[in-house]
Amino acid sequence: MLVRILRRYLKPYKREIAIIVAFQLVATIAALSLPALNANIIDNGILRGDTGYILRMGGWMLAVSLVQAAATIAAVYFGARAAMAFGRDVRSAFFHKVIEFSSREMGRFGAPSLLTRNTNDVQQVQMLVLMTFTMLITAPIMMIGGIAMALREDVGLSWLILALVPILSVIIWFILSHMVPGFRIMQRRLDSVNRVLREQITGIRVVRAFVREPFETERFGEANADLTGVSLYVGRWMAAIFPAVMLVMNVSSVAVLWFGGLRVDAGEMQIGSLTAFLTYIIQILMSVMMATFMLMLLPRAAVSADRIGEVLDTDSSVVPPADGVTILPEHGTVAFDSAGFSYPGASHPVLSDISFVARSGQTTAVIGSTGTGKTTLVNLIPRLIDATQGAVLVDGVDVRDIELDALWDKIGIVPQTIYLFSGTVASNLRYGVPEATDDEMWEALEIAQAREFVEAMPDGLESHIAQGGTNVSGGQRQRLAIARALIRKPEIYLFDDSFSALDVTTDARLRFALKDVTRDATVIIVAQRVSTIMDADQIVVLEDGGVVGIGTHEELFERCVPYAEIVDSQFAAEVT
Repeated sequence: MLVRILRRYLKPYKREIAIIVAFQLVATIAALSLPALNANIIDNGILRGDTGYILRMGGWMLAVSLVQAAATIAAVYFGARAAMAFGRDVRSAFFHKVIEFSSREMGRFGAPSLLTRNTNDVQQVQMLVLMTFTMLITAPIMMIGGIAMALREDVGLSWLILALVPILSVIIWFILSHMVPGFRIMQRRLDSVNRVLREQITGIRVVRAFVREPFETERFGEANADLTGVSLYVGRWMAAIFPAVMLVMNVSSVAVLWFGGLRVDAGEMQIGSLTAFLTYIIQILMSVMMATFMLMLLPRAAVSADRIGEVLDTDSSVVPPADGVTILPEHGTVAFDSAGFSYPGASHPVLSDISFVARSGQTTAVIGSTGTGKTTLVNLIPRLIDATQGAVLVDGVDVRDIELDALWDKIGIVPQTIYLFSGTVASNLRYGVPEATDDEMWEALEIAQAREFVEAMPDGLESHIAQGGTNVSGGQRQRLAIARALIRKPEIYLFDDSFSALDVTTDARLRFALKDVTRDATVIIVAQRVSTIMDADQIVVLEDGGVVGIGTHEELFERCVPYAEIVDSQFAAEVT
């Protein structure tokens, strides 16, 4: 998966990669040239007392050093640009993939895991790319070139290279074999910490209301301790790498000086060649150490790439039609034709054999006990999920055959879980219509019974709204969400238990104000309170995922036992 992601998202940057390789090649050749020049200065300048030769070769060394510095800076510059662009492209692709997901895929991965994958996991792969451009490209060139240059200086000591490099490689392999499993566990533990923390921040009011701070502190402590334990395990093995490399490098230096000194004493090697060979040995082992550092990043980046690829390879269960219908023959009609829905692997469907028609100019209410599939039914209309049985039709066309933008343009939805975005009242209302005027927004607020409290805010329409709307009450959030839907003036209104936080008086005023606005629209209301839906043109009663009654309030109260039980449980005294 890592190779596939790198190949796909680095493809647009072939030119930059070629430039990076060229500059790294120049910088490495320059670095390999310096020990040889230094050896010449020692053997042909210092030992012979030739000052002019020393100055000339010193000038060459200075020029080569400047070339090396300039090439290294250029390689790092282009490498950083390419790596950051790679990370940007992966995050963008991840984001666009996620926003295509239906509720089913979102529920499968979960928000905390998706956040971790699009931040920490992408960062791990991006760091691998950056280190590859700045270090890994240099390592093989340095190793091969260093071996060639070392043999050029003295073949008699070449056995040291054959002995030291395998020893270092075995040590590194042994350490990495213990690190890789730890990296896999670490990413899962990081997901757990993010999930617990997100729950606690979002539900802080509930935590405090039930005095559960000690319990939540302990829960976070356990998740944090699990992550810390795995991190320490991996960190201990990671900490062992550099001492091991330095030990091998120091032993190699001693070995080169010892055996090289014997060869110098025997007249088989010059002092300058010995110093150059020692430098090349260090460069060879440094290239191994650079590759080692990359191998430290590689396992975690591979795990992260698998997690990113899992999301990128997941197709949404809601597939846009290849040649979607954009012009619909009817106006606001919603029909369920033996529609049903079940989750993969579930023993029982959430909905089954749902059939009814909601027409323009009518209000259709859906009621039933908790868990009967009311929200699932509403989610089938805008294709937040797709029916697994039968069909849902809008304006006489199966929603799966309608262009998604055309479908969504017809619908104004107020979901069961109200969410307001951080910004202002105006910015949230303009989610419905970006070009909405102040007058249009005030009109929608007035219908939604929200004008009074918005006017009371310090800055009116420009008053601040916190993320999730946590700085306003539940009833105010619902009314702002209703205003956001009203401002679109859609053909179909979907209110999913959108009046539950309103008092009876506000509820009645709002429904009365809605009548004029929705006179020519189709209105579908999911509600728990019978008082909210008594005046609906038709009421659909759900039980165990199926329709057990359709009719007006009076009709259902007389002949639908489940509906009569709901009515009796809420206000039997008033009815009788």
